[in-house]
Amino acid sequence: MSAPAKAVRDATRWALAAVLVAAGIGHLTTLRRGFRIAVPDWATRLLRTDKDTIVVVSGVVEIMLGAALLLLPGDRRRVGLAVAAFFVAVLPGNVHQWRTGRDAPLLDTDARRFARLFLQPVMIAWAVWSTRP
Repeated sequence: MSAPAKAVRDATRWALAAVLVAAGIGHLTTLRRGFRIAVPDWATRLLRTDKDTIVVVSGVVEIMLGAALLLLPGDRRRVGLAVAAFFVAVLPGNVHQWRTGRDAPLLDTDARRFARLFLQPVMIAWAVWSTRP
């Protein structure tokens, strides 16, 4: 891989890590209520817990994944695949939020909630591409 291509891939991985850490912090602080809206009722039954716990745990996982992208270079590929799997795992929450029409920060219209669904595959591809060997 050329040096400029490596620099771009490294920069996108750092950006992804920043997005994950920022979102994770949001799960634990000011955006917590909004994230609870995206948790489907079936998830609480399946996991035998409440929506707030799901939001908090997913926030902690996001922070850990973001940190791992930067701090575990030897496991970069596995971490990237774990990030992609995480993005797949939260997709049902995005679908739930769109179908129920519930507002959350930055997702306050049907069009925005619908557009968010198309961002998820981009995030998955970002995680996979930015951590390729």
